[in-house]
Amino acid sequence: MRIELRRAWSRWPVWAIAAALLLASPAMPQADVRLPGLDGGQLTGADLARGPVVILVWASWSPRCRDIVARANAVAAKFGGEARIVTVNFQEDVSTIREFLAGQKLSVPVFLDRDGAFSKAHAVTALPGLIVFRDGQARYTGKLPADLDATLRNLLD
Repeated sequence: MRIELRRAWSRWPVWAIAAALLLASPAMPQADVRLPGLDGGQLTGADLARGPVVILVWASWSPRCRDIVARANAVAAKFGGEARIVTVNFQEDVSTIREFLAGQKLSVPVFLDRDGAFSKAHAVTALPGLIVFRDGQARYTGKLPADLDATLRNLLD
C-alpha cells in the first residue's frame, strides 16, 4: 500500500506539467464568434481564421482609452499591410460609442462586444486590451503592452 501511494504521488508533477501546458496553449479557433459591427457587418470566427487579425479592445469610460482612435490609426498605418486591424468596444451601447467617436476619423472598423464575453474569454482584464489572432488562434491576449509596435512586430513576423 505504501509503495502504491508513493508511485501515485511521484506522478503528480507529470500531471501538473501536462495541465499547465494545456492551459497555456493558444486558444482554439473561434468558430462561434459573431460580433456585430458599429456600421454594419460582423466579425466572425472565419475572419479570425482567415489571416492575422489585430484587435484593440476599448471603452470610452476608460481614461487609458481616450486616445484609442490615434492608437488604432497608427497601428493600421504601420501594420495594416500585414494584418487586419479592428477595434472592439467593451460593453457600451451604440449611442455612447458614436458620441465618443464623433468628430474623430477612425480608419478601422468597430465591433461590439455587448456582453463582454468575447473580451473575457480572451483574458482582457484591463483596458485598453489587445488580442492578436494568427492562423485562427489567439497568439496574444491581455493588456495593451507598453511597446505595442515591438509586440506586434514579433507576433506578425
